[in-house]
Amino acid sequence: MESKINVAVVGLGNRGFGLLKNVLISLDDVRVAAVCDLYKDRTARAAETVYKATGRAAEEFSDCDLMLEKVAPDAVIIACSWENHIKIACSAMEKGIAAAMEVGGCYSVDEAWRLVRTYEKTRVPFMMLENCCFDKNETLATNLARAGKLGRIVHCSGAYAHDLREEIAGGERNRHYRLKNYLLRNCENYPTHELGPIAKLLDINRGNRFMKLCSVASLSAGMESYIADNADRYPELAGKKFAQGDIVDTIITCAGGETVHIKLDTTLPRFYDRAFTVRGTKGLFDGSAEMVFIDGIDEDMFDTAAAYRKMAGNAGKYSDYLPDEWKNITPAQLAAGHGGMDYFTLREFFDCLKNDAPMPVDVYDAAAWMSVSALSEQSIGFGGAPVDIPDFTCGAWLTRPRLDVSLVKERRK
Repeated sequence: MESKINVAVVGLGNRGFGLLKNVLISLDDVRVAAVCDLYKDRTARAAETVYKATGRAAEEFSDCDLMLEKVAPDAVIIACSWENHIKIACSAMEKGIAAAMEVGGCYSVDEAWRLVRTYEKTRVPFMMLENCCFDKNETLATNLARAGKLGRIVHCSGAYAHDLREEIAGGERNRHYRLKNYLLRNCENYPTHELGPIAKLLDINRGNRFMKLCSVASLSAGMESYIADNADRYPELAGKKFAQGDIVDTIITCAGGETVHIKLDTTLPRFYDRAFTVRGTKGLFDGSAEMVFIDGIDEDMFDTAAAYRKMAGNAGKYSDYLPDEWKNITPAQLAAGHGGMDYFTLREFFDCLKNDAPMPVDVYDAAAWMSVSALSEQSIGFGGAPVDIPDFTCGAWLTRPRLDVSLVKERRK
């Protein structure tokens, strides 16, 4: 591939526009050739941003298929509404265009299978842009686990705990896709932020796999209460009933015997937290407290809640286990988005594309993680009954080698 990668960006709301700016600021070997959105004001703003940053024009489109055919970029970044992610990714791969797809959940298991089968038919590069797999805490915990410091991993947990009431309620006027989902669906609608790093740590699809899940949802009261309290701001939503439960808990069992607990918590007042936790026979990692507890080293400090609080933030003493990328992160990379992990995610996609290296978050990962949304919807509908999780690798998980995001340099040698 040429030194400059021509890329198109589809979906230019808050997330897509942020990714566009990250590409322009951080990646000098990537050229933005085209921008696409249903709304003209968004494409105009994006095109102007590209021109100011580069002095080159980016073509504007409202029709994604037309853009892919006319511009034929090397790659497309997909950041539109959840329900269109897989459709556009498949369309790109069928045209020989590498796809970098933002996160979300599937609306059906068939949709996940379509993504896998399209990739297997075309073998066009695909990566899911699950940036939390590249975060400092998650990569540190993974390296501690790989070094045996946490012992045999038994259980992991995480959450998407983020007060989104204002964003959801403002969906119509802000042209955001969440509102419709919360009105009509009841599921774990955004699983991959917490599940992705856990799946990588547990070698899912690479020596291990997800087997079954059970999901339960609380009643739905948070959004209706919020709208009632802000009736003057959202008169169009007065009296609307929301299907989405305020708290959704999902338990996943793995072929290796491990269990995973993930939680969706987005419609009640709270602080942001991914609650990333790893439990092993020799210790634990607590992402919320940025704390490591190693058996035989830290137990004298673990007798009381006060001692636990004293340990909070002690992960820094294990900085030797950080990936080199995080040890050497620059101010510009930190500023690129989400504390640096956005930079690493995009950099990884384009580096793997240029070097014909395997994508660290591949189509099988995307299918397994995203399918949790559709499967949780089924389980909740069945009163929390267990639901089988398909093996999207069709048995290949037994022999596929481990591929951690923190080992990118080693695998490119």
